[in-house]
Amino acid sequence: MSLWEIRKAVKPWLSGLTSETILFGCSGGADSMALAAALLKEAGNAKVIPIVVDHGLQKDSAEIAVQTVSKLKTLGYSEVATARANVEVTDGLEASARRARYLIFKQFIDAYHPKYFMLAHTLNDQAETVLLGLARGSGARSLSGMAVENNIFVRPLLKINRAQTVAACNEVGLEVWIDPHNSDERFARVKVRQNLLPIFEEKLGPGVTEALARTADLLRDDADALDDFANQFFAQVDPASIEIADLARLPKAIRTRVLRLAIYKAGAPSGMLTADHIAQAEALISEWHGQGEVSLPGNVKLSRNSGRISLSSGSN
Repeated sequence: MSLWEIRKAVKPWLSGLTSETILFGCSGGADSMALAAALLKEAGNAKVIPIVVDHGLQKDSAEIAVQTVSKLKTLGYSEVATARANVEVTDGLEASARRARYLIFKQFIDAYHPKYFMLAHTLNDQAETVLLGLARGSGARSLSGMAVENNIFVRPLLKINRAQTVAACNEVGLEVWIDPHNSDERFARVKVRQNLLPIFEEKLGPGVTEALARTADLLRDDADALDDFANQFFAQVDPASIEIADLARLPKAIRTRVLRLAIYKAGAPSGMLTADHIAQAEALISEWHGQGEVSLPGNVKLSRNSGRISLSSGSN
């Protein structure tokens, strides 16, 4: 019955579709192969195309990609798209591979114009994400984990656990690829998966994984509301020169979000701002003692002048 549960999870996203295209990422692992099996059953008139990405990180990665394509076609897919990613490791292997993978996804999105691009993240992935965020001292947005829907990307299996995806593949006789990186404790996520979560379940009792995922859902609601307030304020100001008095009246949780928006608007590269960067920027408002300008990624400069927070970049 595990496949039936996965089919129920994907069905609402496919209901009412006629000739639309759905893309989904498929690594050949249990999660994405279970998603593949469920989508095939529930697709109706929608056109569903798996996207297989060879990251080139293992000596047999090209062969694994070929095998995954073969399994998908045996399952019943007439069209499978493939690509090899160019992974340039700059900030850790996991983050670099993810960035390269999403660049490939973006290319297929531009080519196919799908209704959705589905990803096979599960309840376990969500719980791991929350624990990693806690370990790194992250804020509410990071602790809110992964959203079920984020623009075109959809994660229909976030309420499905990993045991269910494995059981679903066994039900239909699908042989899945076991990525050796998933047991390599050089990666923080693997340490959480293999060491922390099992200990929590043993010492605190079953249900910890579900509770962590529920925490993510609750925090996402709060983070979304704060983001909305920050966006409304930001839309009414000059992003390059903001009145300090106006910023000072905002609750800190909204003020820091406004500063983040302004810094990215000024040219900071996406995803490069840290909590320390934002704390330095915010201190120009709440802890002013004559400090100089704050230098930020992307050569963005933030300073306090004549009652305003001013932002500029090297490209201006």
